[in-house]
Amino acid sequence: MGASSTEKIPFDIDVALERINKAVEPYPKAALFELFGDGYTSPFEQLVACMISIRTRDETTLPVALRLFARARTPAEVLALPIEELDDLIRESAFHAAKAAQIHAIAERSVAEFGGSLPCDFVTLVSLPGVGPKCANLVLGIACGQPRIGVDIHVHRVTNRWGIVETTSPEATLVALEEMLPTRHWIEINRLLVPFGKHICTGTRPWCSVCPVLDMCRQVGVTNCR
Repeated sequence: MGASSTEKIPFDIDVALERINKAVEPYPKAALFELFGDGYTSPFEQLVACMISIRTRDETTLPVALRLFARARTPAEVLALPIEELDDLIRESAFHAAKAAQIHAIAERSVAEFGGSLPCDFVTLVSLPGVGPKCANLVLGIACGQPRIGVDIHVHRVTNRWGIVETTSPEATLVALEEMLPTRHWIEINRLLVPFGKHICTGTRPWCSVCPVLDMCRQVGVTNCR
């Protein structure tokens, strides 16, 4: 399974993320970062894409978000769509009917309360229907440039496997990472660990043989690897 825990070197997050940045270059970017790079940079667009992504793979999230944005990108444009059409546009996303209603309601509030755009404010974002801390933090980090950590299942699993946190939920991982992670890494840890967790540090039988941080990773809970 690789080097034993007694042979591991101290975990250096700067070195680890630099190595991982190189290791994930061949793989697709996380969906929200891909969309941002393609010009979908507003808080509303990023939030809608994040909501589409909930319980939905990036391979589905990206084309679904692009199909919706080809039809409507601003709160006013989304609000002008019948909910039935909005639902049809995102139908490949999990729980699409509920998400369509929530996205429509967010567009309505954006127009009525915020002048047609969403503010870069955590309290406001989590007050919107269907929006939790993960999506709020991703929007604030990616679209607004605020130092925020977006913890999804990949970030949660990988950082616990490394042994730098010991938590039982993404919410607890967020708190732990905020306490120990330098703010310069807050945005990029999600950008890097999503493709890393999908393609190298996988949920079952991770590819420890090609892991760029094996010498630091405590391999917590790993009983079978490749």
